[in-house]
Amino acid sequence: MTYQALLFGSILAVLGVILGYFIRELIAYKQAGSNEQKANKIILEAQAKAGAIVEDAKKEERERKQEIKKLEERVFDREKTIDARLREIDGREKTVKNELVKLETESKDIESRRGEIISRLEKVAGLSTEEAKSQLLRSVSEQYGKDLAKKIQDLENTQREEIEKKSLEIITSAIQRYSRSHTSELTTSVFHLKNEDLKGKIIGREGRNIRTLERTTGVEIIMDEAPDAIVLSSFDPLRREIAKIALEKLIEDGRIQPAKIEEKVEEAKNEINKRMVKIGEEAALELGIVDLPKEIIQLLGRLHFRTSYGQNVLSHSIEMGHIAGMIAAELGANVEVAKKGALVHDIGKAISHEVEGTHVELGRKILKKYDIEEAVVKAMESHHEEYPFSTPESFIVAAADIISAARPGARRDNIEHYLKRLEDLEKIAAGFEGVRNAYALSAGREIRIFVTPEKIDDFGALQLARDIALKIQSELKYPGEIKVNVIRESRAVEYAR
Repeated sequence: MTYQALLFGSILAVLGVILGYFIRELIAYKQAGSNEQKANKIILEAQAKAGAIVEDAKKEERERKQEIKKLEERVFDREKTIDARLREIDGREKTVKNELVKLETESKDIESRRGEIISRLEKVAGLSTEEAKSQLLRSVSEQYGKDLAKKIQDLENTQREEIEKKSLEIITSAIQRYSRSHTSELTTSVFHLKNEDLKGKIIGREGRNIRTLERTTGVEIIMDEAPDAIVLSSFDPLRREIAKIALEKLIEDGRIQPAKIEEKVEEAKNEINKRMVKIGEEAALELGIVDLPKEIIQLLGRLHFRTSYGQNVLSHSIEMGHIAGMIAAELGANVEVAKKGALVHDIGKAISHEVEGTHVELGRKILKKYDIEEAVVKAMESHHEEYPFSTPESFIVAAADIISAARPGARRDNIEHYLKRLEDLEKIAAGFEGVRNAYALSAGREIRIFVTPEKIDDFGALQLARDIALKIQSELKYPGEIKVNVIRESRAVEYAR
């Protein structure tokens, strides 16, 4: 029994092994079939996508071919148009050449006929052209000689009387105007020092301080032999005043160096702007005018630092205001409008050296910008007759201008021409690209130009100096020579934090 049981168990074991093998094979077969289906599905999807991509590519190719065809058609059409225009131009050129040849031929023919006509006339008259001219002049001289001589004598007598009268006016005016004033009094200021040692500090090591002062203020600093004093030279009184204030601040601070100089010059400019407002307010209050905008007030204060023919522009405007007010009161015109028109009549001169245009036109634009009443604008715009007189106040302002400016000793023409030349000199230099500042120094004998180093290199500075010199030669008239000094400075600035 035991043996049979073992045999039966062995058979069952073998059968189990065989059955397990077949089961595993069956499972493996089923899995293989599933993987094959998945693979086939992936292949089909990939084929579908590839087909879509191919279709898109074909469609895109067809569209590009159509675009290329359209471009080719356009190019062809343009070529046809250009060819037609070229043929037209060739035709016109030939026509013009033919016309020129025809004109030259006709001109030669006319010149030839003119010579023939003159020859015939000379033969008929029995005189040459020069002889005919001489005979005509002799005939006219004989016929009208006495009348001409009498007329010339009358003109000489009248002219002599006018010349004598004008000479008397000029001599009288010259005597009244002479007051021992010189150009230096209008273009220089003396700055007094506490002690002589300060001159060395102002000059600085290798002159760097004085160069910085001159560059930032546009004023030439002259260290003359006068003890405890230096001279500030510039045709612009505003620049001299800024330099003076900056020097006062530097001496008070005690530290005189380039960085501190630039700082104090900026402070001086801010201070002078405040002072201009105060000066403008005082001028308006003197005439009883209280409703002008702050911007107009500041420009009036700026006129305190401008001159016209040697006459202070603000003082001239205040004087005009008083005169215009009195005339308006006598004539029954609007006193306030007359005063305002007189006070602001030269407001354009506050910026005329910075902006192109006449001071009258600039003044009108300024007043309109700040909504000054139209009656005041009309009152001031006619004082140089650039605009027609349109109101009684415009006549009054013009009369007040003449009275204030034409009185003996009020103005000095030579000084104004001198200052105008210096302003023109600076404008020429400032008109070139890359120029940052330009200052006329040494009574117009030198123009000092500071350029932006990022825009002008060393070679460009040399070329710029030459170009400016050539333009000055062509546009200005001056005795002697003018030194054109172009200065290019490079700086590197960084902050440690």
